Amino acid sequence: MSRQNYVFTSESVSEGHPDKVCDRISDAVLDAFLTEEPHARVACETFATTGRVVVGGEVGLSDPDVLKRMLKSVPDIVRACIRDIGYEQKKFHWETVKVQNHLHRQSAHIAQGVDADAKKGKAEGAGDQGIMFGYACRETEELMPAPIQYAHAILRRLAEARKSGAEPTLLPDAKSQLSLRYENGKPVEVTSIVLSHQHSDRKQKSKHIREIVEPYIREILPEGWITKNTAWHVNPTGIFVIGGPDGDAGLTGRKIIVDTYGGAAPHGGGAFSGKDPTKVDRSAAYAARYLAKNVVAAGLAERCTLQVSYAIGVAEPQSIYIDTHGTGTVPDEVIERAVTASLDLTPSGIRNHLGLNRPIFARTSAYGHFGRAPEADGGFSWERTDLVEALKKAV
Repeated sequence: MSRQNYVFTSESVSEGHPDKVCDRISDAVLDAFLTEEPHARVACETFATTGRVVVGGEVGLSDPDVLKRMLKSVPDIVRACIRDIGYEQKKFHWETVKVQNHLHRQSAHIAQGVDADAKKGKAEGAGDQGIMFGYACRETEELMPAPIQYAHAILRRLAEARKSGAEPTLLPDAKSQLSLRYENGKPVEVTSIVLSHQHSDRKQKSKHIREIVEPYIREILPEGWITKNTAWHVNPTGIFVIGGPDGDAGLTGRKIIVDTYGGAAPHGGGAFSGKDPTKVDRSAAYAARYLAKNVVAAGLAERCTLQVSYAIGVAEPQSIYIDTHGTGTVPDEVIERAVTASLDLTPSGIRNHLGLNRPIFARTSAYGHFGRAPEADGGFSWERTDLVEALKKAV
């Protein structure tokens, strides 16, 4: 039986964190290519440092002329991302940053393993081998672990206050961390709050930044969770003016635990941002979350971890594994058969069911890929709970 009384910690980072700047750019490039062609192939990596952004990777479009035009547009995409995030620092400014573009055509050897071939009866294969995990639990309305969900929510609320002009002292780079105490398996108290937030005024000390951010943090966290015993660490190193890629280099895909479940569940190791949905690192991880969430929403378990695995160029998954951590209302192997019957887990089956061949990915690049509300244009479609009845029927 799993522990019921413990303290668990998760962290989040803002859209202005150097790594998240890179995730945003990579996903914006992906969205731009998907806008041109729903079946575009993109594997885009970004590196950012003081005054410079480097973009590289592989892309594919059916029309060579459109591909050439899109490659020329990459610097404009980069600058638009940096401007929207809010960087106008002397050493990292959207107008003056130097952009190097090293995107090139996708390898034909990778493409031949992935592409479908109707004449040969070959289905579209997975873009790579790998294992992916999905997770859901009843700790929050979104069926997400509470520490990561609220760590995201704090930074998202502070970003809203910054961008609206309500808090002009705050700048884009920030990190949060929450430690929650659990009793009988339920979160009941925040034992520690850590927040480091970039700011504009060198005269502002840690106590001044706390005065700015504390009301927003209290607004986000459930009533009663902050107690007299809660430890506060706001800008614990002191002044935090130099931030973003000027303060620390950034790279696509370095915040995979922030992107998923905050360490409350396993991670297969693959990053998401900059990858088109033929890459199962991304699409199968979304499908795994979708299935795990629907299992919990259907009342089949209080907690559900789902693993799925793939081989490059092969359509069907190599394995499906479910662990309900002793909370299942039916045996785990029964749920495994139910999820297999309820969703086609081939790459094309996932893309079609979740509608992933659309420009819906830049919005995922900060504040988590999971625990978000499904959107009218298909964004966060993997957060729907429309498989509940099918799963109930299947078991």
